[in-house]
This record gives sequence, C-alpha cells and structure tokens, in this order.
Amino acid sequence: MLRVYLSGEIHTSWREEIIEACDGLDIAFDAPVTDHAASDDCGVAILGAEPNKFWHDRKGAMVNAIRTRKGIEEADVVVVRFGEKYKQWNAAFDAGVASALGKSLIVLQQPDHDHALKEVDAAALAVARTPAEVAQILRYVLTGKLPA
Repeated sequence: MLRVYLSGEIHTSWREEIIEACDGLDIAFDAPVTDHAASDDCGVAILGAEPNKFWHDRKGAMVNAIRTRKGIEEADVVVVRFGEKYKQWNAAFDAGVASALGKSLIVLQQPDHDHALKEVDAAALAVARTPAEVAQILRYVLTGKLPA
C-alpha cells in the first residue's frame, strides 16, 4: 500500500479529483483538516479561548502541526498544492518538512508560480500542473504503466 499525504490549498476539489482518479489502486490518502473554520479554531476549541487573535491563531497552528507532522511522517509520498487565489505559506512549510524527512515530494502548481516556488520545486521529485498528472504519477509508481 502506498500512503499519500495531500497538503496545501483547501479551496478547490483537487484532492477529490486525485482520489477519484486513483480508484482501484492500493493507496491510502490522508490530508489536513480542510474545514477552514475548524482548522482555524481547533486550538481554542480544545485548549481554551484567547482574547488576542495572534494567540488564537498560534494555538490552532500548533495543534494542526501535530496532525500535519504525523501525516507527513507516515506518508510515502507527499503532494503539496499551491493554489491560485491564496498564499499557502503552510504548504511551503509542509514541502520543507517532507523534503527534510526524505519523503517523495510532488508539487502541484500552475506555471505562474514557477519563479516564486523555484526552491520548493527544486526539492520536489515532480512538479505537476493538474490533479490528473499527480494521479498518473501515483498510478505509474504502483503499476509501472504509462497513461493510455
């Protein structure tokens, strides 16, 4: 079984597209919590309210980091998506963690991000443009077969 962690942008259906395209393959997918409000508020929901937004966000980031590190550590392959609309600083961090842990890293981004992400891309084993390309890479890894 291949374990794949899907990190990064949470505002589009890219994760579902990859999972659907990999139907029938022996892959276990994991991901961060993609409910934005739940992700932002997990720290204060568990550890108590914070009057200052900085500490509110910090509690959430630290609790989410526990989940993210676990997911990346257990993964064979980490896919990090950099979306169009928002800056995913956490995605860059996740790519760095995956690289530091020696995980196979696939970056999913559009060409207009190439310059800004050149260092992240240099750490990746593949830079894909579409979820379909990511799925084809995963299929090839497991079966050795090229797309039809």
